[in-house]
Amino acid sequence: MEINIRKGTIEEVIALSKKVPEFFQPYTEKTYEERLSDVPHLILIATAGNKPVGFKVGYRRYGHDIFYSWMGGVLDEYRRKGIATKLAESQEVWAKTNGFVKVTFKTRNRLSKMIHFGLNRGFMIVDLIKKGEVKDYRIVMEKVL
Repeated sequence: MEINIRKGTIEEVIALSKKVPEFFQPYTEKTYEERLSDVPHLILIATAGNKPVGFKVGYRRYGHDIFYSWMGGVLDEYRRKGIATKLAESQEVWAKTNGFVKVTFKTRNRLSKMIHFGLNRGFMIVDLIKKGEVKDYRIVMEKVL
C-alpha cells in the first residue's frame, strides 16, 4: 500500500476526524478557521491510493518560532502502517523549512499511544496541566527541530 502525504483542506480534516474513535467531539469548521486564520499553518492529508486515511494540522503558537501540532489522527483500519510517522515527519520538515525551531503538542494522560509516539519521535514531556480527572490531565510535549 502506497501512502502519500499532501496539503489538504479543513473540510477533509473534519470528515476524517468524525471517523477517528478518540475524537468524541470533533471540532467544527468554525473552530478550525478561528485557529488557523492569520497565522502560518499547515494541513496535511495522508492518502492510501486516492482515499484520505489520516491528517495532521498545526500552526504557529506561543511565539514566532514555535509550531503547535494541534490535531491529527489516522483511521483505525490504517493504523500501525507508519502513516502517523510520515505525517509527523512531513510536518516537522515543513516547520523547520519555515523557520520554526520547536514543535509542541498536548495530549491527554489516557492517550498512552500518543504519549509513546511523541517520546519515540524525540519529544520530551515539558509540562502537565491538571484539568478534570487524572485521565484527562494534559501532557505537554516539545521537540527541538
